[in-house]
Amino acid sequence: MQRRQGRVNAGLLLLLYQISQVGLQNIPSVTLGVLALNIFFFLNPVRPLPEVCISVNEGFYRKNWQRLLLSPVHHADDWHLYYNMISMLWKGIMLEKKLKSTWFAYIIVVFSVLIGVVYMALEFMLTKILDDPSYEMNCAVGFSGVLFALKVLNNHYNPGRVSSVLGLQISSKYACWVELVAIHLISPGASFAGHLAGILVGLMYTRGPLKKIMEACAGGIFSVSDPARPRDYYSDFGGATYNNERRPYGFWFPPNQHSEEEIRRQRLRRFERR
Repeated sequence: MQRRQGRVNAGLLLLLYQISQVGLQNIPSVTLGVLALNIFFFLNPVRPLPEVCISVNEGFYRKNWQRLLLSPVHHADDWHLYYNMISMLWKGIMLEKKLKSTWFAYIIVVFSVLIGVVYMALEFMLTKILDDPSYEMNCAVGFSGVLFALKVLNNHYNPGRVSSVLGLQISSKYACWVELVAIHLISPGASFAGHLAGILVGLMYTRGPLKKIMEACAGGIFSVSDPARPRDYYSDFGGATYNNERRPYGFWFPPNQHSEEEIRRQRLRRFERR
């Protein structure tokens, strides 16, 4: 496609640099796979964007259901890819270690499809309420809907956080809603319904029946436990701190946890050196 020809994709290069700074060994497997998949489809799109984006007209009326899977992994340009994947990198590191890789992969797949369905439902409602058929034609691409859902999960499993949104300190309880409005003030072309769909799906998982439905559908194949919630910490888009300790590259890694057996062995080694 034209956007990948004739110029350097600065956003892609910066994304690859950030990934290298974090270190592949520090990125959980599913998170790394999602990053790789999105980068691959950016460089090798299945079809032009108008043929992969999701809308009421294409997804519902024309029954192009494959767009539910294709639209989240295609991006409009390199900076769209960059901001979404940096957000995915941060959220993936936080969540995958808590939820375990198999369940996290399951969440990503289910959320990707379900957010597309909720997005079409929202656009369909707007069409009927406002009597404006143009909403049925609104076509969306990108991973940001899934990211909004993951942000709801992250805030659920890490309560008491304070996020910085446009320089304002916002409780994590309300951060998703403030970011939803802020993004559309800054970038009116972004899909408000797509982002809202992500928040709603996230709430369906944390406060509604979605998690239990997913467990029932998994049929015991996956094991899932409710992760313990860590102590409070402050975070913003540019970085995070935990107990006032600055972490490298703007990403927060949970402190290492040692089992009782490991602690006992460390004490024995210290005793033997004396």
